[in-house]
Amino acid sequence: MSSESHRNPLLDTWTETSSHMFNSVVAANRAAFAAFGVQHEGEEVAPVDRIEPDEDLPEWHVSLSADHPDHLGVGDRAEFTKTISENDIQQFAAASGDTNPLHLDEEFAAETRFRGRIAHGTLVGSLISAALARLPGLTIYLSQDLEFHNPVRIGDRLTAECEIVEDLGDDQYRLTTRVLKEETVVIDGEAVVLIDDLPN
Repeated sequence: MSSESHRNPLLDTWTETSSHMFNSVVAANRAAFAAFGVQHEGEEVAPVDRIEPDEDLPEWHVSLSADHPDHLGVGDRAEFTKTISENDIQQFAAASGDTNPLHLDEEFAAETRFRGRIAHGTLVGSLISAALARLPGLTIYLSQDLEFHNPVRIGDRLTAECEIVEDLGDDQYRLTTRVLKEETVVIDGEAVVLIDDLPN
C-alpha cells in the first residue's frame, strides 16, 4: 500500500492549520499588540489608541533575569503576563481578518468540542513575542515553532516564558518558548532570535 492510503485526514487538517498559524505568527504579532487592551477587576476598558516603544500597560507584568544585558547567555529568561480580554479578541479579529466564529460567536462555539468561545491561537502565541521584546537589545525573530496544547478563554491570565538554551554565535540564540495558564501549558515551542545592538 502506498503511504497516501495511510494518511489521516484529521492529521492532515491539523498539520495544514498549524502550518498556517505558524506562517501567520510574525504578521499577527503587530495585530496582537494593537489588540492588547487593559482589563481591571473583570471590567473591560477600551484599548489604548497608541502605545509608545518600551511602554508597559499597568495590567501587564514583565520580568527579566539577565543580570548583564550586554552579554546574554544560557539560562537568561524573559516573562510577559497579561489577561486575555474580550477587547483583545475583537481587536485581533478586526486587525488580522480572522473572523472564525469559534472566537466570536458564543452560540456557534458552544456546539463545538470547546463548548464555548476560545481566543485565537496566534493571539495567544504572540505573547511569546511580547516576552522576547523585553530581552536587552533589538530582538529579531528568525524562527518559531509552536505546539498548541490547550484552549484559552476570555479572562484567562497567561504568562509567556522564554529561556535561552543555546548560544548559536553571531548574536543568535535558541530559546524554549511556552505560554502557561497557571501551571497548565497552553503553547510550547522553540524560537531562534538574532539580538542586535540598539541604535545610538
